[in-house]
Amino acid sequence: MHGRATMVVVAAIGSIGLHSAAIAQNARDPMLVFIAGPVAAAKSPDSLSPEEKMQRRYPQWVRVGDLIGLPVLDDDDRTLGRVRTVVRTSGGKIQLIVPFGGFLGWRQRLVAVPIEVVAIAGRQIAALDMTRAEFDAALAWNDPGSQVISPGERIRIGLYRR
Repeated sequence: MHGRATMVVVAAIGSIGLHSAAIAQNARDPMLVFIAGPVAAAKSPDSLSPEEKMQRRYPQWVRVGDLIGLPVLDDDDRTLGRVRTVVRTSGGKIQLIVPFGGFLGWRQRLVAVPIEVVAIAGRQIAALDMTRAEFDAALAWNDPGSQVISPGERIRIGLYRR
């Protein structure tokens, strides 16, 4: 190559695991191989934390007041409930408080839905990582340590397109 170094990056699978290797070829050094440390393998969607899943949904800023009253839908586009309020827990997590269950408004209980498991889709909210069965099994929300977030405050919520 007339004294000019060429660098080629390849992936090599060693006996220890997946590694990246850089091969440099030069007039003075016929071939040098450098082995770097292990390359991080891509996580499967099932092994992601709720926060990592939310980051993949391109979270956008939204006013809390714009979320109040929006329907929360399950996978079959059935309404689970409507957002009554948005709270911040003592641990700093944001939750949507949604009345769920009952019959025609009777005997409903409030369920706390983590912001990481939902995404906004137009004028509705999709419960992507919380199934109807999980809503059924959820305990009634009762957290005196949570603070209601004012309607004018802005929070981040993932985006979703059906």
